[in-house]
Formats: sequence, C-alpha cells, structure tokens
Amino acid sequence: MDRADVVIAQNGDQFDVKFIQARMFFWKLPPPSPFSTVDTLKVTHKKFKLLSHKQGDVSKYRGHKGKLETNLQLWIDCYYGKEKALAYMKKYNVRDVMGLEENYKDLLPWISNHPNLAVYGNKPLCPKCQSPRLQSFGWKYNNTTKYRRLRCQDCKGWARGNHNQQEYKPLISI
Repeated sequence: MDRADVVIAQNGDQFDVKFIQARMFFWKLPPPSPFSTVDTLKVTHKKFKLLSHKQGDVSKYRGHKGKLETNLQLWIDCYYGKEKALAYMKKYNVRDVMGLEENYKDLLPWISNHPNLAVYGNKPLCPKCQSPRLQSFGWKYNNTTKYRRLRCQDCKGWARGNHNQQEYKPLISI
C-alpha cells in the first residue's frame, strides 16, 4: 500500500484495508503512507439498484465471466497444501482480480468521487483515466463560478475544466 496512490477493491474499505492494517498493527508495523481508495461495492450501492452487488454478480450483469465457484473444502485443501486445490485457487484468484479490473473500468464513468489522476500529468487529462481526449459539453455552474463541462471520449466520465470562466462584473461602477 505504500507504493499505491489509489487502492481499488471490492468491499476494500470495510474488509481488505482494515484487515491488512490490523495485521500491520499486530506485527508492530507502522501505518502505511496515505492513499486513496476506490471501493467498487460502495459505487454500485450508491449508483444502482441491483439484485446483488457481489463482484461476480456485477461482472455477469455486465456480460463478463464472473467468479469461479469455491467451497469450504477447497479452502481446507489449500491450507493443507494439496496441489490440485492450490492450482484451482490460483485460477480463482486470477479471475477474481481480472473481474475486479473489468468492473472498475465499467464503473469508472459512474465514480463521482474518483481520485483525480490528472494531477500526475502536465497537460489537460481526464481525472479518471488520464486520457487526453476530452470534449467540451457546455458549462458547470456553481454559486460564483463557471467551468467548462468536459466528457472523456475514452472512459465516458464527466469532469470540469480547471479555470473559472466567469468574468467578474461589478454591480456598481465608480
């Protein structure tokens, strides 16, 4: 986690990150350096009313392969080092990681609080996928500011320009 700017996981905020940090605490390791997270489970709960928000079910919903099946006996066999179980578990883990990546890419335009990846470049980039292919679609207005509204042509996510385009016009001239 010390080398990650962003950690992406399914239910990572409630399970993976806390589990890893608990083990670090147990072994008297210092806390990891600060990092951001994208929790795909939180995204699907916030944005969609699905029958199931499990990673494998979301993956199948989007037309991907989904997860491989596991059972308690597989985990027990892995614990005892049985080669066949370990080989299957490796396939399961590879599919699990690939499914997470597929779901993350599918969810990317829907993630409104995604960490801004554009800060890693030195030219205008999509804050979600770092693509330079941004197209202007009107304006984003706030109480006192006006920004270009941008859509990424690669991930289809929305962003806004960096510079306030609102001209200051005093109400009374002196």
